Amino acid sequence: MAFVIPCYNEEAALHVTAGVLKSKLQDLKDAGQIASESSVVFVDDGSADKTWDVIAALHSEQPNIFHGVKLAHNRGHQNALFAGLMHALQLNVDAAVSMDADLQDDPNAVDGMVAAYREGAEIVYGVRDNRDTDTAFKRGTAHAFYSMMKWLGTETVPDHADYRLMSRAALQALSQYKESNLFLRGLVPSLGFKTAKVFYKRGTRVAGESKYPLKKMVSFAIEGVTSFSTKPLTMITGLGVFSVLVGVIMLVYTLVSVFSGHAVAGWGSMMCSMWILGGFILLALGVTGEYIAKIYLEVKARPRYIIEESL
Repeated sequence: MAFVIPCYNEEAALHVTAGVLKSKLQDLKDAGQIASESSVVFVDDGSADKTWDVIAALHSEQPNIFHGVKLAHNRGHQNALFAGLMHALQLNVDAAVSMDADLQDDPNAVDGMVAAYREGAEIVYGVRDNRDTDTAFKRGTAHAFYSMMKWLGTETVPDHADYRLMSRAALQALSQYKESNLFLRGLVPSLGFKTAKVFYKRGTRVAGESKYPLKKMVSFAIEGVTSFSTKPLTMITGLGVFSVLVGVIMLVYTLVSVFSGHAVAGWGSMMCSMWILGGFILLALGVTGEYIAKIYLEVKARPRYIIEESL
């Protein structure tokens, strides 16, 4: 088994994280739940601090436990995570557990994941049983996001981020997906296989700052929607039909106003209809543009990431 940990400017947290994961590996080894060759793979996603230096030092001290993958440029959390999972696959692991470097995901939940895997589950999701540490705004927007994804027809696991165990078979299946616009929270559930859930309480960061401010969360949500659903394009058609109906009603109103000698009174309604129609047009262009941008990126077929160095 291997832990896969994407890192971006996690210099302050890595020593603590490495110690906790090493201890967890040893506990599982002593219990006979995992092989003695099990390890931790840190993926440096083009960090601007000394994250890679810390990873290199950890590898130098204990090369059999700590491995490192350095991306040549910052490619985002999902690509870094994918790079780590593919590296773990190359190491011929039987299973890989992905989690963030801040230890907000309880490492003790791995015990339940391994147990579920040994019982036959190919993918085991770590699911938060509460969001007490989140602000009301973040908690509300997260639930709204999962509800929206379900309505759009995308299969996701509510209150699950990227804390999961994937078997070798699941990793091999994931490796066949070649799209550049990665949204693993929607992609992994689409693989199929037997799944299970392990519930845990989310903690606080051990060090450093959150790498997901509001701007990134919004961008991540848009990525998820446009990568897995074409329903927004269908909605544009509906908005277009609605706009035409509003236009017809306003035309009738304008004609009635003219023939009744109250044309000036209809000025406000006309302006209102223009604003509504203009808004719908801009919305339609924006949503369509998002999908065209995705097509543009996929057609170029550039590599998701470039590995500069691996340990």
